[in-house]
Amino acid sequence: MTDDRQEKARAIVEQLWGKGAASGSDGNDGNDDPFRGVALEHLFGEIWPRPGLAIRDRSLITVAALLVLGREKQFALHLRGALNVGVTPEEIEEMMVHLAYYGGFPVSASARDIAHTILPNAGDKN
Repeated sequence: MTDDRQEKARAIVEQLWGKGAASGSDGNDGNDDPFRGVALEHLFGEIWPRPGLAIRDRSLITVAALLVLGREKQFALHLRGALNVGVTPEEIEEMMVHLAYYGGFPVSASARDIAHTILPNAGDKN
């Protein structure tokens, strides 16, 4: 990975998941794991830092896409990241209601269950 891409990737990953997250919980920075290396270099080193959308907006879009695709593990991971970059629990709740009509009720219901384990005060309005 080039130094520039690596620097950009680390900065974004740390915004989303905190200091040290770019190296993973096992200390792996992608050098020994080609899959992780590609994700860090290309996705977080080239795509996420592109101009035109703020990190917060990219995060909300990512959460929405993962919800609709039913990618529960990645949805939970990116949901935590979205909260860290300023997406509010209320915005996430509203996004899930909105996407129930576009992505389907079953995936939205599953996402809602996951979100309610992660979001502060989730479900208090029910």
